[in-house]
Amino acid sequence: MTETKIKKTVGRLKSRPQFLAVREGESRRGRTFLLEVLDRHVPDEPPRVGFTVTKKQGNAVERNRMRRRLKEAVRQSAGFAMKNGHDYVIVARREVLAVPFADMTARLIERIESRPKPKRSEETRSRKA
Repeated sequence: MTETKIKKTVGRLKSRPQFLAVREGESRRGRTFLLEVLDRHVPDEPPRVGFTVTKKQGNAVERNRMRRRLKEAVRQSAGFAMKNGHDYVIVARREVLAVPFADMTARLIERIESRPKPKRSEETRSRKA
């Protein structure tokens, strides 16, 4: 059997400064996870992805299960939607455990391909008068 899909390799973010740099990019929020995206302006390099699950989301077993589910979703299909030269950080929420795998993968692809909402200006950000 020959595969018709060409496997797209996705790099990994490993160090804290790499994760912090992505926070300066855009955020795409959702119920199951938060996706942070940073354009590195190097279109010839493959995309890189990092996964974050805070202790607030559960014990170590649950956090590792969340991380494994997200990694597999990226490996199977979401990696194809990622753009070259971009860094992605996926911050898991507890919903990741309850959502069916196919739905989670579809939401991840949708969030990767969506455009971010424009940021609010400083005048309208504060509600205090």
